[in-house]
Amino acid sequence: MRGHEMSPSPLSAGNRPFSPDFPHPKPTNASFLEAALGQKTPRPPVWIMRQAGRYLAEYKRVRNLFPSFLDFCRSPEHVAEVTIQPVNLIGVDAAILFSDILVLLPPMGVDLSFIEGRGPVVGKPVRDAAVVRDMPRGDLNAELAYVFEGIRLTKRELAGAVPLIGFAGGPFTVASYMVEGGGSKELAKLKALMFQAPETFAELLGKVAEITGHYLIEQIRNGCDAVTLMDSWAGFLSPEDYWQYVMPHTRLVIEAVKKAYPMTPFIHYANGAPTLLPAFAELGTDVIGLDWRMDLKDAFKAYPDRVFQGNLDPCRLYAPIPDLVAKVKAMKTLIGDRPHIYNLGHGILPDVSPDHARAFVQAVHGDL
Repeated sequence: MRGHEMSPSPLSAGNRPFSPDFPHPKPTNASFLEAALGQKTPRPPVWIMRQAGRYLAEYKRVRNLFPSFLDFCRSPEHVAEVTIQPVNLIGVDAAILFSDILVLLPPMGVDLSFIEGRGPVVGKPVRDAAVVRDMPRGDLNAELAYVFEGIRLTKRELAGAVPLIGFAGGPFTVASYMVEGGGSKELAKLKALMFQAPETFAELLGKVAEITGHYLIEQIRNGCDAVTLMDSWAGFLSPEDYWQYVMPHTRLVIEAVKKAYPMTPFIHYANGAPTLLPAFAELGTDVIGLDWRMDLKDAFKAYPDRVFQGNLDPCRLYAPIPDLVAKVKAMKTLIGDRPHIYNLGHGILPDVSPDHARAFVQAVHGDL
């Protein structure tokens, strides 16, 4: 169903205040949560996708302690350490749990490894109906206990200073790695499955959606104050194909989480998908993340009552700091006092100077 047939915007009835239904105590700096719920904030909130990452020397020091990326992700103490680093070093208004969208693959019986210089590799790609049919529903509390322990340790170390964001990959994006066997520039194998065997494709995405919903619910239960669904590769789809083949499964994830935790802010983000904004606006999330290809003026005009996140081009952080500050001030003039979460339009790049990341945050806060 589309357009007028769908339920109204989550914010159409006005701002949504904190209530006894909110699952965790309000952090000292709650500007991110307040903006996500449609409230105006005295100071605009900002965080950065991939903010716990290689642009920070402090992160690289911890990463070098581990022989593999997965070993790193499976160390709750070190996950908590790097998750908090950008809060202390860059001054962001929210922490986002350090992990990876593909940690869900092993509980689903999919062999996963990370190879230096190549990225994630799936040992036996999932392309057969029988494999999809027999795919196990893993015990998340047992197999991903390290993630939930990382959340609890991070919350303890944050001590209520700022919110903690949990995350997962969108069903289409996660399935892309399962079917392609790793990263892909075309997603040809996944889209071939979608068109040649739509029932198998739907069953695969349905199983990914089911476990993803449970995963995000457990992240909130263990302490996350908000969650985001990263559907990084949705932009590979035409609007028609997204509506038909993918959107129903994405919506299932969101509906499951909102049913369990209706007051927990939910962000949806997709990269390279400005043509899909009408679909994203109907998913039922509190916040719509935009990449830099989307003109904010167009988004605001089309959806005046929605909260958006983004959408500075990550390469803007290479600019001289005075130019970067000027760009942020122009964004602030455009956005005005409407609730908005400042962020990049995609993840921060690994060779960006931390000084420039810090300047971005300070410019949003009005300190530069």
